[in-house]
Amino acid sequence: MGYGAPMDSQGRRAAIRDYKERKVAQGVFAVRCAATGEAWVAASRDLAQQPNRIWFSLRLGGCRNAALQAAYAADGEAGLAIEILETFETEDLSPYELANRLKDREAHWRTQLGAARLAG
Repeated sequence: MGYGAPMDSQGRRAAIRDYKERKVAQGVFAVRCAATGEAWVAASRDLAQQPNRIWFSLRLGGCRNAALQAAYAADGEAGLAIEILETFETEDLSPYELANRLKDREAHWRTQLGAARLAG
């Protein structure tokens, strides 16, 4: 099957199953500005997707955090770095416990780094 070739129904079902069963890293990350030393922290249920989401919103000028958008406008992508601060196992947590863990660990890292929340 080459690039752009249609996928048969078995292949499609297998791809969907694999996607749903993939292990997703959850935790806390930071975006840091080298020029100003500013940092923004957020929790995520899918850490692997965060860089794409952040760069996409910044490139379009649609980031909800005005200070981060300004740092991007001043220094570009090269002036910012995304860093995973902490990941944790979530398999044994209920959705409520997971939400609380993400919230607590985000608050911890914001305090630890003297950082702002990433979301506007």
